[in-house]
Formats: sequence, structure tokens, C-alpha cells
Amino acid sequence: MQNNSPSNVDNFPLWRGTGEGFEEDINFDQNHIWHPYTSLTKPLPTYPVVSASGVRLQLADGKELVDGMSSWWTAIHGYNVPELNEAANEQLQKMAHVMFGGITHEPAIKLCQKLVKITPEGLEKVFLADSGSVSVEVAMKMAIQYQHAKGQAQKNKFMTIRNGYHGDTTGAMSVCDPEGGMHHLFSKFLPKHVFVNQPNKRFDESCEEEDYAALEQAFRLNADKCAAFILEPIVQGAGGMWFYSPDYLERIRELCIQHDMLLIADEIATGFGRTGKLFACEHASISPDIMCVGKSLTGGYMTLAATLTTQHVAETVCNGEAGVFMHGPTFMGNPLACAIANRSLELLLECNWQERISTIERQLKRELLPIGNALKVKDVRVLGAIGVVEMNESVDVSTAQKFFVENGVWIRPFRNLIYIMPPYMIAKEDLQHLTATITDFIV
Repeated sequence: MQNNSPSNVDNFPLWRGTGEGFEEDINFDQNHIWHPYTSLTKPLPTYPVVSASGVRLQLADGKELVDGMSSWWTAIHGYNVPELNEAANEQLQKMAHVMFGGITHEPAIKLCQKLVKITPEGLEKVFLADSGSVSVEVAMKMAIQYQHAKGQAQKNKFMTIRNGYHGDTTGAMSVCDPEGGMHHLFSKFLPKHVFVNQPNKRFDESCEEEDYAALEQAFRLNADKCAAFILEPIVQGAGGMWFYSPDYLERIRELCIQHDMLLIADEIATGFGRTGKLFACEHASISPDIMCVGKSLTGGYMTLAATLTTQHVAETVCNGEAGVFMHGPTFMGNPLACAIANRSLELLLECNWQERISTIERQLKRELLPIGNALKVKDVRVLGAIGVVEMNESVDVSTAQKFFVENGVWIRPFRNLIYIMPPYMIAKEDLQHLTATITDFIV
């Protein structure tokens, strides 16, 4: 399925750790390039990668690391995948990009056909975006236009769950947790929305009626001003990696229908098999009114996302005052990204992905759950191809990454969480290397 042969750093003569220009480049990086959520006055170490293949990243000094992050949950097939390379090369011979306004092309059509076919029932209309955060912005604007077209312009707020994360652009930030989340510094700048407490029942637990009391009260008090409820189904990602009961999601679906609110499912991190279902909504057997997908859509090759909605929502929006949906990214429907996404989805559906995820889950449970007995550990959670160790205190990222790299793995902790979301094709031995290294770091 992919090339697992060692990478060849000789193809990068200035990036071998000792070559001319290497130290100058690294110094420039440290002093001039802002990496995600890092400081330029107190920069964290950056590890120069020269190539990647299978589940391995090769550093400039020749060291290989087993990747436990799938490049922030995107590279589900691993790296340097022949089928995806071929799809990219074939499309490059035709066109890398063309505007999507007034123009269409086969890669976009085929991709949208696939998305309509594999997503939950009723999601029939597709808006192609260029990143996950933008797809959330699109979903929120779609909900606002929908309510405005129904003569309910006062329904211009959103309801959501605390400890959620939906992206770093302005609209997306506004529905992330305003106090404990990553965007609290912007709280006075962002629009105010309605937040309900994080569901406290775990994924494998059933909810009782009292678990819905605060949720139902939030609907009673605020539904008249809320356009939609936006959430990450089942798995809250960068807000804390919490896995909650499908019962809670099912009740939210019922309440949205009852109170004339749309349900937006942010499946950017959970979509395409990561939780053991093709989409996390399937754990609760529900279909949202709007769904956002991204991250692993292209197998980690290019940035691409999509927002899907129903016939009813689309028709209501387009019959409203504007007559159109008011959004249009420059790189919307990029042919190169769409062609790669088509092949990535084919690879996923052709392989026995359910068994792969189940195998990873069993191994993660077997090897990570015992860490829960350590004094430093608050909780251990596993769902599908996601393994999370929650510590009692924040993890020093610099110290942790130095340890992980020295031991041949790539794991990126955040806050008090050490977690892995490996490529689906990871071998048992490589996954064991990841979990054993986490155990050694903690115990």
C-alpha cells in the first residue's frame, strides 16, 4: 500500500545536520518563523525533517522516528503513499488549480459524489472549503443564513459544549471554550454564545435523565436566539480529548429538532474511521443538518475540507434574501487536492479499515490502560485509533519531546495530555514502540 523503505537523506545535501547552510537555516527558523502555538522569544526546539515514508519521519541527522500523530491526525495511510503520489502526478499533468466560480471539473464532482455516498443519510449538498477551520466558518454562516431566510433573524447565536475546539479563525474561535480553551485571550473580542457543561458520562456509559437537566434548561432558555448547536460528536479533540456518551449526542439531536435549531457536527478530527465508525455521529445513529470534514480527507497530502448539508437547508438558504450562499474561498475545489482526496477515500474504503482500527484499539487498551495506575496519571482513555493519557499536571513539552525523539518516536503533548493517533496502517511493533515510550516517560 505504501513504500516502507528507508528514506534517502542524500537527496537533501544541505540538510544532513553538518552540510553547508544547515545551521544558518535552523537559526533562521528559530528567530523568524512562527510555528503553531509557540513563542519567538522563548522558542521550543524544532526537529528538521527531510523525508517521510510509511509511519516514519527521517530527521536531518539520519534518525528515524515512528510517527504517533499522523501529522495532526491527517496522514491516515502513512507517508509517501504510491497511490496518492500517482494521483497527484496524474492531476499535475492536467491542471493544478482553476477557479471554482463558474467552472467545474471531474475531481471535484467525483469527490462530492463520494462524500454524499459515505456520509450520514440526508447530507446531499457539498461546499468544498480549503481548511477545517474554514469549513466551520461555512457551517456557521450557513446556519445564520438558514434562520434569516426563515424570518428568524434573531436566531443568530450558537449553542455548544464547553471544552470543545473548532479551529483558530474568528467564528470558529467563538464556539471554542471561552474560559478554559486556547482562545480565552480573545473573549472580549469574540461574539458571545451559549455554552453548556461538558457531558460527564464516558463513551461506554449510559446517560440518566439527570445528565440532561442542564442541557434541556439551556435549550429552554436560549433556543429562541440560537441558530444551531455545534459540537464535536463523541470525541472532543484539542479541547481535552474527552470521549462522551453517544446518549448525550442523541438527546441533542432530539432537542435541536424540538426547538427548531440546526445541528452542526464537526467531524474534522473524527471523520473517516478514526473512532471505529466512518463518522463519529454513527455511534449515536444520528444524522446532523450540517457536517464539517477535513484533516484526513486527502490523507495528509494537501489542505482540503468540506461542509455538507441537507436539501432542506440548502433550499432554504438559496430561497432567502441573498439568493445564494455567501461564501467563496479562492482555492475552493482545488483540482489537485480533490484528485488526491478521491484516491485517499478509495484507499480507505478498499482496505479493511474497520479491522485495522479495531486491532489498534485493542492494542492501545492492552498497553496504555495499565499506565492509569501511575501516581502522575489522572486518566487513560482509548477509543478507536486514539489513545490518551491525561496527567495530573501540565506536561513540559520541550522536555517530553526531547525524550520522545531520543527514543525514536514523534509524539506532541499539549497541556496535561500525552496522546497518539497513529496512521491506520501502523505495524504492531511500531505501535508498541510508541506505547512503551510513553510508559517509560511517565513511569
